[in-house]
Amino acid sequence: MPRMLDVSDEVRTEIGDEEADRLLTGDNAPGSYDCTSCRTPGDSEHERTSTVLFIGDETAVLAFAHAGCLPSQVVQVTEEQLQGAVRSIGGDAEPAKAVPEQAVLGVTSGLVLIAGELHPALVVEPTAPIARPGSTGAGDDFLPLLVEQGFQPVGQITEVPPVRHGWSVLLAVGQLHAILQPGPGGGQPAAWWQAHQPLQVTDSWRAAANKHQQVLMFAAPVGSIGRQPREDLLRDALDKAAANGRLVAAALPLAGT
Repeated sequence: MPRMLDVSDEVRTEIGDEEADRLLTGDNAPGSYDCTSCRTPGDSEHERTSTVLFIGDETAVLAFAHAGCLPSQVVQVTEEQLQGAVRSIGGDAEPAKAVPEQAVLGVTSGLVLIAGELHPALVVEPTAPIARPGSTGAGDDFLPLLVEQGFQPVGQITEVPPVRHGWSVLLAVGQLHAILQPGPGGGQPAAWWQAHQPLQVTDSWRAAANKHQQVLMFAAPVGSIGRQPREDLLRDALDKAAANGRLVAAALPLAGT
């Protein structure tokens, strides 16, 4: 049965016409899957699904995502990140049939109303639990790690969080490129998160960022926010995460325009 799959030209170029056609006809595609972006179930027989090809130094992994979460694309990652690709989608356990378990930081932009004024915000939520480097446990240390970096726990969103100097948001030509953190030993800033390809932001978000010269960053552990299609729903999810003690925040200076 044909699947509702999107296979972009760049993915087709990498996997070849024959494999792409087999996917589109349903011969080599999953029915149900876990979205590689939001980690919730999807069904390629009944909803539009994107093919996302992760390419490392030696390995390629084909994953699937809700079309509303991610477009079909090729994503360059390190070989170490692909070593987590152990869960088979179906059929033979080929490298191109597994979903990577490596957590990816999902970033959503939106305007947040605080004390009667709109502020540009980025909401960061990983796709899987974040373990402390060197840890062998299965816990989620995403928020504690950020608190150690100076981010503040948020119980309710009633005031602008403190500025976290040394961190910044890189915006160029109206597109979001990266969230930067201080370099080791006070050196050049390094990318804490970097867009695989620059993310377009709305004119109103960009105008608010230029006005305030800073961007509010809210972060929550996996499963707290989800992909929200509207800013009012995003705010509701943020308020709920804050009330549940699952939200940290900081104001990051704007780098670029």
